Amino acid sequence: MDLRSLRYFIAVVEAGSLSRAAGSLYIAQPALTAQIKKLESELGAQLLERSHAGVTPTQAGVQLYQDARRLLSDASAMRERIQRLPQGPEGSVTIAVPFLLSSLLMGPLLAHLKDTHPRIRVFVLDDLSLMVRKAMLDRRADIGVLVDAAQVEGLHCRPLVREAMYFCGHDPGGTVRALLRSAPDAAATAQAPAARRAGARATAARAASPTMRPTIDFADAAAQPLVLQSRRYTIRQRVEEAAAARGVALNIAHEHDSARVIRSLYACGGGFTFTPACALGDAPASSTDWMVARVVNPEMTRSYTLATAADREVDGVMQVVMDALEAVVRELVASGRWEAAV
Repeated sequence: MDLRSLRYFIAVVEAGSLSRAAGSLYIAQPALTAQIKKLESELGAQLLERSHAGVTPTQAGVQLYQDARRLLSDASAMRERIQRLPQGPEGSVTIAVPFLLSSLLMGPLLAHLKDTHPRIRVFVLDDLSLMVRKAMLDRRADIGVLVDAAQVEGLHCRPLVREAMYFCGHDPGGTVRALLRSAPDAAATAQAPAARRAGARATAARAASPTMRPTIDFADAAAQPLVLQSRRYTIRQRVEEAAAARGVALNIAHEHDSARVIRSLYACGGGFTFTPACALGDAPASSTDWMVARVVNPEMTRSYTLATAADREVDGVMQVVMDALEAVVRELVASGRWEAAV
């Protein structure tokens, strides 16, 4: 006895005729009759009374009809429950990410996860790099993107991406532009055949030091009026290290801890600043005197690591989010939207 046999029996009882039931089921009447006889044989009871007017259920047939209706209804409900079960991982993950990186990375990441894993909920803590590390150590975040932290006690870290540092600001008089050097291979790239140009563009998109950007010597940059955060922060620390390596002094015009205050100052022409590649998109719109150059001598870079708690196993939901994050980073770099190297 199977569900199909019971469905056939119900159709016969409700039609009151084997021929009418066969028509509604789109099967031949002899085949339907054989199914009913097989069902009666399996149950050891006569289920239908046959007459010239059609068929009517016996007492056993009435009981089977009621039970079969209930059974088929339960089977349908079971199918719907199974189909409504979550498909794929489901859960929530909190990511801590540096403030300067969040505007570039988090939009594409969240949109990607919404399309591929809609049952995963992602919460974002975007803050200064110091607070990102603290959020991971305090267990307030499941996944962290750390700045210049190859290893941190209590965390498992693996390299994610590396980018160059740039010098930028308003230069209405062109004083700083006069100090810039053109990219050494820019002219050659412009004259190269189409295939070579395409290869050069792909290489530049993957490189932490894009060849098409002009450069500025660190000593020349350090002499300009600077807008910087205090020594607690990683960008300032890299600037201080470069100044010590070159034996030059920093011309600091403004020092503030707030990244928003720093941005407001250099955006209004209050001085120049050092910024990572991920924040180049924050440049003021439609400004003809805005200047961006890659810092060299020494070249300054900024690295990111993907971190999780060392004593916590990465579950399926976390793994999905980490894989998606790495895929988005690769796509941003490959497309040239992020001047970095994976």
